[in-house]
Amino acid sequence: MLAAQGVPDGAGVRSTVWKLLLGYLPNDRSLWEQEMAKKRSEYAAFKDEFLLNPVGGNSRTSAIEGHHSENAEHVDNGFLHRSEVTQEEHPLSLGKSSAWNQFFEYSEIMEQIDRDVKRTHPDMHFFCGDSSFAKSNQESLKNVLLIFAKLNAGIRYVQGMNEILAPLFFVFRSDPDDKNAVCKICRSGFILLLCGVA
Repeated sequence: MLAAQGVPDGAGVRSTVWKLLLGYLPNDRSLWEQEMAKKRSEYAAFKDEFLLNPVGGNSRTSAIEGHHSENAEHVDNGFLHRSEVTQEEHPLSLGKSSAWNQFFEYSEIMEQIDRDVKRTHPDMHFFCGDSSFAKSNQESLKNVLLIFAKLNAGIRYVQGMNEILAPLFFVFRSDPDDKNAVCKICRSGFILLLCGVA
């Protein structure tokens, strides 16, 4: 009831109250650190699973690339040996577990998210511009929205979700307490707030 009248912005009060009201943090303050560590771990797992780049960047494709470069040095009759590519790792594979199939399935959504995030609050340097700070914030928004889309296949991404995320992200990222600022939370648990997993 008190929060409905407005929450002061100073000293991270607004950020903390919003986290409590949204169920991101438990009411018992002694559990906050433990809960944040748990959510950071869960989000790291989501990032590993869902922010996959099939070209290279995950251990599966890196292992194949390493195998390929070993073979590249052995030439037989003028031809390089071809490394074996499994069905799961083939770019044209339609298999559900194929990293490439998953990547292409969400490429349209990624493009929409990218367009929308670039248009998020163009009047605020926090979200727009060429600074590394703005680009980092945009990248975090994209990651959160893409993971949300993948976790919620029935909803996916709908235009305008970036505008729902933006004020939450801004307030949480602006928290003066570094251990609560969203730059750490976003990389390690903030998505759980949006997904209702928390």
